[in-house]
Amino acid sequence: MRENRKTLVGAVVSNKMKKTVVVSVMTLAHHAKYNKTIRKIAKYKAHDESSCQLGDIVRLEGTRPLSKEKHWRVVEILTKKNMPETTPDDIGVEQQK
Repeated sequence: MRENRKTLVGAVVSNKMKKTVVVSVMTLAHHAKYNKTIRKIAKYKAHDESSCQLGDIVRLEGTRPLSKEKHWRVVEILTKKNMPETTPDDIGVEQQK
């Protein structure tokens, strides 16, 4: 990681594009009038060489513009989402032959 670069942590919500993922980042902000903490959710497109999966928690780093909307790069995968291997028999669904 380079120094003095902005970093964000968020969850992958889409990986349907080639070498691009959409990451949802949640930040907490204090509302001045109502004294409540509100959640702000922003989605960022990031360059991904490591093929992240849906639900992975990743760290993003700011970079030069790579395309019209892509200004972030996936630096590391913090936690991988474990998808269980299930078959239709495991959940009680009959298969059609």
